[in-house]
Amino acid sequence: MPEQEFTETTSKEATVPEINTQTGTITKIQPPAQPQDEWLKYGEQISSFLATLPEYVAIFFNRYKQPLVTIGLILGAIVGVKVLLAVLDALNDIPLVAPTFELIGIGYSAWFVYRYLLKASTRKELTSEITTLKSQVVGKEIPEA
Repeated sequence: MPEQEFTETTSKEATVPEINTQTGTITKIQPPAQPQDEWLKYGEQISSFLATLPEYVAIFFNRYKQPLVTIGLILGAIVGVKVLLAVLDALNDIPLVAPTFELIGIGYSAWFVYRYLLKASTRKELTSEITTLKSQVVGKEIPEA
């Protein structure tokens, strides 16, 4: 198989001008200088954007106030639940705290059953307290059944 011959082609664009014509001298190549006007233009654009940024933020917040507050409350609730669970987990690691809390819970449940659920008159009292609480939360007057 015959070898192909390659011919070297030179283009005018690919040639690099001679920098050093003397042997032993080092010439520094300067980066292409951008005109000062371009930097001033960029600086003016950035400063005008930063000057109007508070207005944009205020308009955005006023337009989307309700969704932003809702998202903030949801995130706050999630963080609060995580902190509460971390505290309870830390308390469960302390010896005798978990059984003590269980005994307190059992005692309170027994008291609640004795106080409100055994007699019909106390059950009516409990339902009236619940309806009063509902009317306070909802803001409407709930008719009693």
